[in-house]
Amino acid sequence: MRTESVMGLSANGFHRVVYHEWGSPDNERVLVCVHGLARNSRDFDDIAKALSREYRVICPDMVGRGESDWLANPAGYGMPQYLADMTVLLARLNVDKVDWLGTSMGGIIGMLLAAMPKSPIRKLILNDIGAFVAESALQRIGDYLIPKYFESPEATQAFMKATYPGLGNLSEAQWQHLAEHGFKKEPQGWTQHYDPAIGDITRATANQDVDLWPVWRAIQCPQMLIWGETSDVLNQATVEQMQQEKPAMTLYRLPGVPHVPSLMEDAHIQTITEWLRSH
Repeated sequence: MRTESVMGLSANGFHRVVYHEWGSPDNERVLVCVHGLARNSRDFDDIAKALSREYRVICPDMVGRGESDWLANPAGYGMPQYLADMTVLLARLNVDKVDWLGTSMGGIIGMLLAAMPKSPIRKLILNDIGAFVAESALQRIGDYLIPKYFESPEATQAFMKATYPGLGNLSEAQWQHLAEHGFKKEPQGWTQHYDPAIGDITRATANQDVDLWPVWRAIQCPQMLIWGETSDVLNQATVEQMQQEKPAMTLYRLPGVPHVPSLMEDAHIQTITEWLRSH
């Protein structure tokens, strides 16, 4: 793994966007993996390692998360800034096309990029995110983004297990990895490794559904939809309508899994690898 960064620009100045890179830097096959709202790039370490022989895998920390800078003005946390930052990153990679794997928020960013004319997105994998997100799911997510402090790394793992039940089949080493990179030590204790203002923005805007149907309908590239069947972020009605409108879309169902599938299990990695090879 190599760690690099690019400079993004907001109305309040420049900020550093850190990304981790796996595989040969000369490989023209590039896979960009973008994490969820309160997570970071290290969620993809397992799948990045597995795919690094076939791809140059790029895993950014979105601004305000992980090793990337926090915005001077928290009002900037939103899709316009994320799209601008990812455009800078894509330019840095110096390739014409990339494949995109996005978990939750990372999938929304991918959809918005893939829907644009002359998009560089060649293949799109959406992890438990679709063309519609209900207000109730956004409110639930906003509630667990309230800053919390823990006395020990073990306590952070317990919080992770309670908050992310979709990750239930992970090994203790994988839980430890997620907690190690998802929390940082502050004087008050261990706390989540992101700008707390992201939670404030989320709660302030969680008063209406997110309707991405026009965006999703504009996407022309091959798609794979990963669905945790008990997810409240991607519900059955949305999945069924997406299937009806685009029968060619591949659906990977995970029975009994809530938001959000980890993509760290061997079966997840194998299924994604095979789809990328065959499309």
